[in-house]
Amino acid sequence: MMRAFVLLLSTAIGLQPALADGLTPKAKRELAQRNGGVYDDPQYDPATTQRMFRVSTGPSTLPPGQVAARIKDIAQLQSARDNQLVGYGLVIGLAGTGDSLRNSPFTEQSIRAMLENLGIATEGGSARAKNVAAVIVTANMPPFVQSGSRIDIDVSSMGDATSLAGGTLVMTPLKAADGEIYAVGQGSVIVGGFTAQGQAEQLTQGVPTAGRVPNGAIVERSVPAEFDDQGVLTLQLRNPDFSTAIRIADAINDYTSQRFGMRVAAERDARTVQIRRPKNVSAARFYAEIENLVVESDAPARVVIDERTGTIVIGSNVRISRVAISHGTLTVRITEAPKVVQPEPFSRGQTAVEPFTAIEASRPDARVAVLDGPDLETLVSGLNRLGVKPDGIIAILQGIKSAGALQADLVLQ
Repeated sequence: MMRAFVLLLSTAIGLQPALADGLTPKAKRELAQRNGGVYDDPQYDPATTQRMFRVSTGPSTLPPGQVAARIKDIAQLQSARDNQLVGYGLVIGLAGTGDSLRNSPFTEQSIRAMLENLGIATEGGSARAKNVAAVIVTANMPPFVQSGSRIDIDVSSMGDATSLAGGTLVMTPLKAADGEIYAVGQGSVIVGGFTAQGQAEQLTQGVPTAGRVPNGAIVERSVPAEFDDQGVLTLQLRNPDFSTAIRIADAINDYTSQRFGMRVAAERDARTVQIRRPKNVSAARFYAEIENLVVESDAPARVVIDERTGTIVIGSNVRISRVAISHGTLTVRITEAPKVVQPEPFSRGQTAVEPFTAIEASRPDARVAVLDGPDLETLVSGLNRLGVKPDGIIAILQGIKSAGALQADLVLQ
């Protein structure tokens, strides 16, 4: 009896990580074999589904949104995420525009290490070549890519090289955050900028020290993904909004009620919508059916101002209460005109200088206008009537916000 209890306890402890982190593929296959070759996903259990989802029984009564867009354009799957890769390598074949080995000692060390790996001894010698540049290689590994696929890579100089034009990236391993190598990059570097230098002048256009290698990396290891085994799909909105999340859930439920006879979507918050996959369809086919559904997206009223460039972006929902605005440039002119005062004839007075200052203040462009922005067109036309430049419009919008008449969020960048 004690032996059976110990075996049962050890089995429970061994299964604890799998139960905490979800069933592994091996555990799923073993469970399927015990069930006669059929894997019954516990997420499909009615009681579990009732606890996880609170699906609304009917559509919402929200007002129409701003723009009609597909679900794939305003949301993305949580499992379909990119993975960033990074590596260190060398670009060779430069026309004297590479790193100066005196200022970039790591480039010389990398050259020696590469030649030693190729079986060439470099002891006792000093390199003076300027056709090599040390670079950092970055890439985004898309989801669901398999071994042998090709991805684009970006190459950026980390030394004092002046240009990477005409160079070739030598085979560079690319690692992820876990330290494992997932891709290997190599190929000719394409640079968008150029530099030209003479004895007395230098011209640089673009960024010649950064380039790109299209399809320059080969995926050596795929990221493990079990998309088809997921019973619950999670959508994340690119622009969080409660109204948009509810409209997405309603659109999916309307479609699945006619297609599968059940409502499967439930909104969790302003960014997340969870979808329970029906049993008789694969996850890829099911998402392909719902990602093209059209919903009316919404967004809060917002005014974005970039004071450095004078850029102003006003959303279509921005409203302004009725206000009166006076805007104009105050010009103050100070004129110094001292006067020379002579004494009376035959008097004992002395010649003196009497100061005289004239101050004038004027507003040549001062205007008073009444703004009432029930829609975007009225607001823009009212600002144009003032005849001010973008910097003046920025000051006006900030003043309207301070007065509490701007019914929108003012974002300063």
